[in-house]
Amino acid sequence: MDTETVTLFFALLAVAAQIAVVVVAACAVGGVVSPALARARAALVTHVGPQAYALGAAVAAVCTLGSLYLSEVADLVPCRLCWYQRAAMYPQVLLFGLAALRRSRRLGLLAAATVTAGGAVSTYHVLLERKPDLEADGMCDLYNRCSTILLEHLGYVTIPTMALSGFALLLCLALLGRAAAGAPTAATDPTAPTDPVQQTQEPT
Repeated sequence: MDTETVTLFFALLAVAAQIAVVVVAACAVGGVVSPALARARAALVTHVGPQAYALGAAVAAVCTLGSLYLSEVADLVPCRLCWYQRAAMYPQVLLFGLAALRRSRRLGLLAAATVTAGGAVSTYHVLLERKPDLEADGMCDLYNRCSTILLEHLGYVTIPTMALSGFALLLCLALLGRAAAGAPTAATDPTAPTDPVQQTQEPT
């Protein structure tokens, strides 16, 4: 499989991540005013939330392997901002993995904070690609500038765009995981009925 095909596949994964982020954001924000979106938000927490940390570990692993493919196989040399994004992305495999094993809201918060920082760098990197004049002197190597677009698919998906998509999806998964880990259950909520007869009995 040639590099063009593989990088196009990565671009399509980025678009899928973007769609997922839009759906989660719409449910989170729209749920404030729309009962239907509020129900959709609750369904996301109930059905996706318990697996969110594990999904995040998988997403981070794909992003990590993708970045290594670009540098080690496709021979696209990372710029300084790329290395900063890698430094934020690579630990997420471990953070999300541990959070999944422990169902830890604290680790989920740490993951959310670090992916937000990585996403901020990616956002700036995307901006530099579109506005090269914003690149400060000495920020990157003169022969490997951060504003250089090394590849582009679908008219807008570049390497930092892929990274930003991954960070945004990881943030959504971290927040969903924290919401699910903190949600009341029949074991922790004293108001939740635990007797199956109580749950089905009709009032008299």
